Amino acid sequence: MINKTIVSLADSNYFDLLNELVNSIKRFSESEDVDICILDAGLTDEQISILSKKVKHIKKAEWDIEVPGYKVGKKEWLKSQVSRAFLPKYFPGYKKYLWIDCDAWVNDWKSVELYFKACEKGKLGITQTMGPGYKIMSKVKWLFGKIAVIKSQNFKHAISSKIGINKARKLAFAPHINIGVFSLEDNSSCWKSWQENLKKTLSAGNIFGSEGLAINMSVYIDNIETEFLPLNCNWIASNMLPKFDENQKTFVEPFLPNYKIGIMHLAAGIWKDKRDMRVDKSIEIELKTLNNSTINKSLRYLE
Repeated sequence: MINKTIVSLADSNYFDLLNELVNSIKRFSESEDVDICILDAGLTDEQISILSKKVKHIKKAEWDIEVPGYKVGKKEWLKSQVSRAFLPKYFPGYKKYLWIDCDAWVNDWKSVELYFKACEKGKLGITQTMGPGYKIMSKVKWLFGKIAVIKSQNFKHAISSKIGINKARKLAFAPHINIGVFSLEDNSSCWKSWQENLKKTLSAGNIFGSEGLAINMSVYIDNIETEFLPLNCNWIASNMLPKFDENQKTFVEPFLPNYKIGIMHLAAGIWKDKRDMRVDKSIEIELKTLNNSTINKSLRYLE
């Protein structure tokens, strides 16, 4: 019996990305021991038909926490900001859950194995968005040259969500945790902590970003047990571009020892001429290689 699943979500606009994620998983022989489950946030019948031949389950995403209609509009994909905190409800029967955003894809199966290992004994397996080469972790506006106005991502979201100034201060300079890739076991206490924090952040703040703020609260305020994985397990390319290893034909970290990128994540988009690579697969950008040359490549998954 398969007890592990990889879960993602998309609407019709991001179907191509979701399909690429699924293909990037299934090319590894190890994926035969892992089910793929999909949350549908507005896929077409044709898209569902294509996916159903590749994945185990497809279920409609719901608003697991009530959200005012005016905050939603027609953006059904915002369900991803809520439903991912309730994965055991949608897909019961699994021991371990690995969530991967649809704008990410698997380049090295070792990262998948690390996430499933990381969540053992109820821990949260996740990656902080910090590492070698990161030059700015938080934005600060200086008044009169000596008074600092904090503009970190955590602090900004915390203030807008009205969780209280003391909690906001605890999060202000904590390394931000990206919720686009994470792992949890079915009975982890993190689910409850995350869900309770999410209710608070959704009640006052915007939908987008609420789930990320909630998980940061669970880690830095509720002190849930967390296994922090290296940056290459969730490489956010918009924060720092990778290099390309022409000999091995793969993406690697830009600094020594140039570890192989495990999961490539295009969060926030990769933009060129005001076009986003997530939407336009033809876009290529200039990357440095390990041979000290430059090439033009897409960061999308290519068969």
